[in-house]
Amino acid sequence: MNTPTDSADREVGYDVPARPGMDEADIQTPCLVLDLDALERNIRKMGQYARAHGMRHRSHGKMHKSIDVQRLQEALGGAVGVCCQKVSEAEAFARGGIGDILVSNQVRDRLKIDRLARLPGYGARITVCIDDVANVAELSAAAQKNGTTLACLVEIDCGAGRCGVATPAEAVAIAQAITAAPALTFSGIQAYQGAMQHLDSYQDRKARLDDAIVRVNAVVAALRAVGLPPGIVSGGGTGSYPFESGSGVYNELQCGSYAFMDADYGRIKDSHGRRLDQGEWENALFVLTSVMSRARPGQAVCDAGLKVLSLDSGLPHVHARDDVAYVSASDEHGVIEDKRGVLRINEKLRLVPGHCDPTCNLHDWYVGVRNGKVEVVWPVSARGKSY
Repeated sequence: MNTPTDSADREVGYDVPARPGMDEADIQTPCLVLDLDALERNIRKMGQYARAHGMRHRSHGKMHKSIDVQRLQEALGGAVGVCCQKVSEAEAFARGGIGDILVSNQVRDRLKIDRLARLPGYGARITVCIDDVANVAELSAAAQKNGTTLACLVEIDCGAGRCGVATPAEAVAIAQAITAAPALTFSGIQAYQGAMQHLDSYQDRKARLDDAIVRVNAVVAALRAVGLPPGIVSGGGTGSYPFESGSGVYNELQCGSYAFMDADYGRIKDSHGRRLDQGEWENALFVLTSVMSRARPGQAVCDAGLKVLSLDSGLPHVHARDDVAYVSASDEHGVIEDKRGVLRINEKLRLVPGHCDPTCNLHDWYVGVRNGKVEVVWPVSARGKSY
């Protein structure tokens, strides 16, 4: 599909890092590389898991910010739609033809609310989260003004201490207000426990989700008691999806990082005590970098630094290598410990970023490779869409 952001007719090394058909060895660095075989296996595996457990899967667009990756998740994994965190991010997916979008966040600014209410005009079902009854009137007025309808989820705080109402009574009050408001529909609840996703221990994560499930069940019971059973109970991430799937109350997962994986998610343990990236999910996303200097003994310097890697969750790992290690970063450089002097000038390395989401947002393109060849070059469609 040719779009205004297609990589065709763009100059390699200036506009884009590569073009389909090129050898992987000729990709310009630093850039994001996708192992397409691993990515497709991850997507299929999550889709099979969700279906086997009677769950819907709504993939998280804030992770990849890519219309092309989202299409792949829908085609190969059966994803029912996408989660977005910001209105502009949701608009990028709506303009790209994605048909079911959840803004898994609150929208309160007047101009943002108006823009949100216009998004169904692109042909998408738009759902938004609410945790304040005053927001109901704001959304209703904007939807009526624009001649659209917005679906709404009541967000509950299920242990993260961030957004969401704290009590079943508050959830009921908002749900009733949504039901009474013109141009809004009450669709269910948002119950994502983000604070525990990266806890190292499987049992520690389970304990947090056990508490969340108690809270969710209380809200669901209260809603049913007033004749408003939630059609959707949505939540679950890469670090917790087995718990939501076995809860008997959740029916939609919001896993995102599983598709790419990163070093921080990779280190956490599954139910067998194994790292998530050693059996459960594969590393499919890398920052490809080149060695540019070996001026000092015992180290090499590569061209991937802070401007292409997010270090909020730690340093990247050099993929499939135990003889070298990425040890520090500055704006344009990465220092690699190379005690045995094995690295050579222009040698390319695949780095597994510590945190995939903000790393992807630093780049314009994904280079998808298979069997040593560039197969696709996809834009990071919603890069910088943080309004």
